[in-house]
Amino acid sequence: MTRSLRRLLREPRVAPQERCELCATPVGGEHPHLVEVHERRLLCACQACALLFSEPGPKLRYRRVPDRYLVDPEFELSDAQWDALRIPVGMAFFLRNSAREALIACYPSPAGATESELPLEAWADGVGAGPLAAELTPDVEALLVRRGDGVRPECLLVPIDACYRLVGLVRLHWKGFDGGAEAWAAIDAFFDEARSRARTVS
Repeated sequence: MTRSLRRLLREPRVAPQERCELCATPVGGEHPHLVEVHERRLLCACQACALLFSEPGPKLRYRRVPDRYLVDPEFELSDAQWDALRIPVGMAFFLRNSAREALIACYPSPAGATESELPLEAWADGVGAGPLAAELTPDVEALLVRRGDGVRPECLLVPIDACYRLVGLVRLHWKGFDGGAEAWAAIDAFFDEARSRARTVS
């Protein structure tokens, strides 16, 4: 075995420097994100490039993901209203896609973000009936809903990149049929952080 191969095995691999996906400028661990609207793809961005897409516009290819978190403490959602959405798990996020002019429901799964067809009547009668839905910015924000047995349903308006961070946590930690204690601890910590950042919707 050569000396260089021995060194590679001994030394920990250093993660490559993240870069802005528009101009290739290096970015830190905390950096803005953009949504490529038609592809629904998240891109890392530097502050300068993110600033170019901070103002909303109907013809923009990219839109900057904001950093606001809102919560509706009076949110209510019955079992029947949730069942009407045809989502098989107790957690999902809902976004408006301007390219398709559609409402999209996604839920985290061990395989990634799974899309579910969303009946418009079910949306209007349930999740879409609250004040957070009126605040939702298309493409870059989502309504994140969680419910469970014996737990009061909750709804937060969050940046879309936060939803995909949740999807990543589920993929990383989920074990077996019910996820396991590690996965649910990570999910609980995610929601605790989101709540701590959220202000109450007016």
